Amino acid sequence: MKKIILAFALMLCVSLSVSAQSIVGKWKTIDDETNKERSIVEIYEEDGKYYGRIIKIFYRPDEKPGNVCDKCTDDRKGKVIDGMQIIRGLEKKGTEFKEGTILDPKNGKVYDCKIWVEKNTLKVRGYVAFFYRTQTWLKYE
Repeated sequence: MKKIILAFALMLCVSLSVSAQSIVGKWKTIDDETNKERSIVEIYEEDGKYYGRIIKIFYRPDEKPGNVCDKCTDDRKGKVIDGMQIIRGLEKKGTEFKEGTILDPKNGKVYDCKIWVEKNTLKVRGYVAFFYRTQTWLKYE
């Protein structure tokens, strides 16, 4: 009987810690090609949906501040990337946040998006049909 109670208590603690994890906050993105820090994205909740905007870019020596999204095809076309909203309309579904979109400012493409917390990191997946790419973002203090 004690083993059953202990097992139940352990499962309850684990489920509470998973459900308490939030994507809201600041996250450091890592460049897929160079494996170096690329930007800080702030994720926030508004009217029950989740959004993310770039609040800082770590510029490479060959880049300059003020770059615009020339390749964007929506309302972000020609806008400055620093400060741009790149995640739109995510909804919480269990332990995942999905049914929203994410923009890659480098190529101007908008992808379906799914995000979840895993071992104190944020897994960010952009996908089209069966093709996807998942990045790991790190909590930024």
